[in-house]
Amino acid sequence: MKELIITNKILNWYDIHKRTLPWRKKTSLKKKQYYTLVSEFMLQQTQVATVIPYFNRFIKHIPNLEALAKYDDKKLIKLWEGLGYYSRVKNLKKTAQIVIKGFNKNLPDNILELKSLPGIGDYTASAIMAIAFNKPIIPLDGNIERVLKRYLYLKNETQIQKDNLIKQKKIFGTSIRSSDYAQALMELGALICKPINPHCERCPISGKCKSYKKKDFALTKLKKNNKEKYYLLKVYKKDKKYLLVKNKNFNFLKNLDIFPMQEVIKPKNFDYNLNFKMSNMNMNIKIQNNKMNKSLPFSYWIDPKKLKKYTLPTFTKKIVSYLENHS
Repeated sequence: MKELIITNKILNWYDIHKRTLPWRKKTSLKKKQYYTLVSEFMLQQTQVATVIPYFNRFIKHIPNLEALAKYDDKKLIKLWEGLGYYSRVKNLKKTAQIVIKGFNKNLPDNILELKSLPGIGDYTASAIMAIAFNKPIIPLDGNIERVLKRYLYLKNETQIQKDNLIKQKKIFGTSIRSSDYAQALMELGALICKPINPHCERCPISGKCKSYKKKDFALTKLKKNNKEKYYLLKVYKKDKKYLLVKNKNFNFLKNLDIFPMQEVIKPKNFDYNLNFKMSNMNMNIKIQNNKMNKSLPFSYWIDPKKLKKYTLPTFTKKIVSYLENHS
């Protein structure tokens, strides 16, 4: 009964205050499944406001799974350019191809089959099941985790472990409007239960929230151990152009165009020029200017003044910008 009261309060709030998002618009069931798939891939590690224009452009050019499965790779990367984490879009296309061939052109409504597809893990599979197929599942994204932690006042490291959060989320109950309810909980975290300065006075469930009663909204975060990595980035320049190579050596930005690089293992006194955080890796990059003695495989020259004409990851563009500003 308590769960039903919570569910109704959250859904009533959502019906009034939900944002208008392009992947939420009313459409056919098949399109809803496709929109959910694309949006969930885009929203992995990317904020909603950033995703919206990319989603609209993507759907305009690639309106369904069939079109995605055969879409040109270079054009696909260009559509994704700026969102980063390019493995997502590569996996998205692979998923489309598998669904077309192996699932009779229909996205599977089975969580194990979804997780067998490239780029779909526990969370994304749960989100697709709930949102696209109206299954009574609560996907634990960062927003819902935050609401749960505050509502139950989960503070120590044991309490905020993923396994425990999965057990505790039953407090929110379920709804026959499972698709709306999953999105309502996400929306509650995004709009009300913000990381800093939550709007508790507007929260539909603040009356039973333990953090609200204690007036303690601080969140405990699990410690992340980012791996320190060191790279020597080799710059070849000719006629004011830079040499890039197709990345065949590293797992990050696989098959995308980067500067020639070499990993340095446990260096001493590594005086780096640039630092990037990528996934669970802290990249320290030292720039080395080189003379061209022999041609490199999978390489070509780019004009830094015409960057827009190339399909490049943001990582490479930032390095070009750095080099141009420090030349």
